[in-house]
Amino acid sequence: MDSARIASNLREKILHFSGELSHGLPKVVARFIGEMIYGVQARQSVRLTEISRALAEPIAIKKTVERLSRQLRIAWLGGWLTGRLLQMAAERVRETTLLIMDLSDVHKKYARKMEHLVTVWDGSEKRKDRGYWTLNVIAAETGSAQIVPLYSRLYSHRAPEFQSENGELREAIRQVSEKTQKRGIWVMDRGGDRGYLYDYLRAVGLRFIIRLRGDRGLETDREESALEAAERCPMMFNEYIVRDKMGEEKPQCLEVGSRNVRLPGHRDALTLIVVKGLGHEPMMLLTNLALRKTRKSIWHVVAAYLTRWRIEETLRYVKQSYQLEDVRVLRYVRLQNMMVIILAVMYFTAVYLGIKLKLRVLAGHIVKAARRVFGIPDFRLYAIADGIKHLLFNRSRGLGLAPRALSPPLLQRSLF
Repeated sequence: MDSARIASNLREKILHFSGELSHGLPKVVARFIGEMIYGVQARQSVRLTEISRALAEPIAIKKTVERLSRQLRIAWLGGWLTGRLLQMAAERVRETTLLIMDLSDVHKKYARKMEHLVTVWDGSEKRKDRGYWTLNVIAAETGSAQIVPLYSRLYSHRAPEFQSENGELREAIRQVSEKTQKRGIWVMDRGGDRGYLYDYLRAVGLRFIIRLRGDRGLETDREESALEAAERCPMMFNEYIVRDKMGEEKPQCLEVGSRNVRLPGHRDALTLIVVKGLGHEPMMLLTNLALRKTRKSIWHVVAAYLTRWRIEETLRYVKQSYQLEDVRVLRYVRLQNMMVIILAVMYFTAVYLGIKLKLRVLAGHIVKAARRVFGIPDFRLYAIADGIKHLLFNRSRGLGLAPRALSPPLLQRSLF
């Protein structure tokens, strides 16, 4: 199939997806959603000038930028799109699906006039910098490369409506849990190790796997820190994994054990799983899952937590593929809305292109269109994003027709 026809089919799929996503919105706003999803992918950029060039309207680019900017400031848009995406994605979350929560950031090192800038930590340069915090929830399955983006929100401690980081975490859990009817297992790093979240997760009846800080207080046969409890934990079995160090794969032996614990002041029976061999201190995981004292049952929890490391690569993919940190809008509400639009783009590339066999074929063509010197990387979304840009870049017609609210028969038309 030639690239022009593939690009035409891809445009049609973007129109269908944006039409489904924006169902119920005013026509002007629905058109805006489709244009943004198309423009971000056609130019691999969140800059409004680049998106405007992709749309190729027969007017000055400045006028297109102004129109997009006006729509991007709609205060309720981000919340509406988040709810709609969750509704579309909820059926993909099963009882065993991992709901991986991750706190990240967007650096704006040279920004001065952007609203509500705060101090964030630049891990690559090991120093503090200007920027914003982001909170992300991505669904994944243990042992599978498939991911389902569910939630993404940019926030600042200086925003007038901001209450607390705990409030942001709780709201994300509430929204996702309501749409998924409490299915799934919440997986959090040490940032989720806080009494406020434990109380909320237990009160709502959610299952979780949370990595503990060493100083977290626990009750075993006595009161002690998590690190002390881990040091006294009997190791039950060894497990070998392969780690990539400086581009070289090396086998590594892990010791794994478990013991029953409680949180001070609570009667709920929990399990502490201890993994030695990944660093100087043991990795300590706390879970309320019903476990048997078997190798398979305990290793399943460890593998579930290790799956969240893939999500860090997903967030790097977003930043690099769409130049997220090059965003130039100055107003806070526009930044928040742009973050949700990126979430929609992620859902389109990671999920929507693979719904049906014919869409998987299209995804295969897109991957082949990605011109890479060293071949396609293991993380397939990089290649898909590059392929979409290659197919759509410099296409003079732009997106074409505005997206419409689609009826079920139209959604099932043949792709080719």
